[in-house]
Amino acid sequence: MDTRPTGDKVKEALFSMLLSRLPGARVLDLYSGSGALSLEALSRGADSAVMVDISPKACRIIDENIQSLDYQDRARLLRMGDMAAIALLKKQGDAFDLIFLDPPYRINAAPVCEKLAQEGLLKPEGLMVVEHAKETPPDVGAPLVLRDRRQYGIAGLSFYEWMGEDEA
Repeated sequence: MDTRPTGDKVKEALFSMLLSRLPGARVLDLYSGSGALSLEALSRGADSAVMVDISPKACRIIDENIQSLDYQDRARLLRMGDMAAIALLKKQGDAFDLIFLDPPYRINAAPVCEKLAQEGLLKPEGLMVVEHAKETPPDVGAPLVLRDRRQYGIAGLSFYEWMGEDEA
């Protein structure tokens, strides 16, 4: 529980909404915690996942989960902070179809979301899903546009896509 995993109700609702986006997807899971979101995406057809967390304890849990599911060939763990991971992934030329952000609720996710998009890590047809306290949704601006927002108990989910030329 130290990793504050996404609740089962929230996770089931989320993956019901994402079914059509998962086959063949490249997934980034920032503030990965236990890795549950990206590992679930892999189990539902995503091709690969990059999980990022700075906590040594969370990284041990993620490693154990990757091993137990035998996803070593499809999952990669980056043991670093958010901005260091963004810089590394940009340098490597990575881009993702689906990005999960589940930061501690005290962290303002908006600058991280915007940086991910500005650095080209979200593909043009991609989706960014941010989990947050329901009363404090991130105020994310260009180049992202809010497509949906849902509430589940104390948790909220916000869904962002790349802002197309016609929406700028």
